Amino acid sequence: MTLAAPWLLILLPLPLVLLRLLPPRRVGAGALCLPPAIAAAFRTAEAAPVRRHARLIALGVAWIALVAALAGPRQERVLDIVPASGRDIVLALDLSGSMEREDFSMNGQTVSRLAAVQGVAADFVRGRAGDRVGLVVFGDRAYVAASPTHDVTSVAQVIDGLQIGVSGKATAIADGLGLAIRRLRERDARSRVILLLSDGQDTTGMVDPVAAAQAARNLGMRVYTIALGPADLADDPKARDAVDAETLRRIAEAAGGETFRVRTTDDLQAVTAAIDQLEPSLAAMPPVRTWRSYWPWLAALAALCLGVAMFLHARETA
Repeated sequence: MTLAAPWLLILLPLPLVLLRLLPPRRVGAGALCLPPAIAAAFRTAEAAPVRRHARLIALGVAWIALVAALAGPRQERVLDIVPASGRDIVLALDLSGSMEREDFSMNGQTVSRLAAVQGVAADFVRGRAGDRVGLVVFGDRAYVAASPTHDVTSVAQVIDGLQIGVSGKATAIADGLGLAIRRLRERDARSRVILLLSDGQDTTGMVDPVAAAQAARNLGMRVYTIALGPADLADDPKARDAVDAETLRRIAEAAGGETFRVRTTDDLQAVTAAIDQLEPSLAAMPPVRTWRSYWPWLAALAALCLGVAMFLHARETA
């Protein structure tokens, strides 16, 4: 708690100084003099002095409150307000059946690919304060799980609640990428980014995903791809649930982005850190500092006390 103008507190003893310096007020003599016994019947002996003292107390409190209000009591507040970055990001996540495979380690436990992605992706989204983030998921077909919004916490909650099977068990990479492009095409953000994560190869899409990536680049979008899984299709074509890392690389290259190869949870966390560097967020900006003023409360107290003093004065002179 601080004061905006603490020097104004020197006004507090001003009424006492004026009483000391100014000459006393002369009280005129009454037009009619009555004997004391008769005059006592026209006034109450105790009520007038009590009201007079109460009025002086009310005036004193009013003056103290008024000076304190002028001094400007205030309290500093720190607001974690992050301005909009003008950047739109859409995550396109693979929810095909292969994401159920438990070949990732997290906190000393073996977890599914989806669980590993959920933990890291949700943390990544929560750290994108100031960005507008959306979510597209795809399997046999693609659909929008969360429209682009500044409420990154709600998008992270959607990611935490994803389940395999809601969009089919196949892998329609081109459909997921195409839907993400359509969602970003409606936006006029100065920066539009797609993060495409898949652990398989395109099996059901009717459109070439590389051609879709080229269209994204023509629209001013960048696409970053994440190839998730222990085996590459190019190195081991017969491996179960091998990821088509080469196609994902070509998608990123066609859209002016970068591709990342993820085989472990540590790799996945390193990818999100790298993307944070490539697409910096405003979350690290210093918070906004402001003040909460309390002078209106003191001014209201001063007005109330003045009203009480005026009421008591009216009773005295009635």
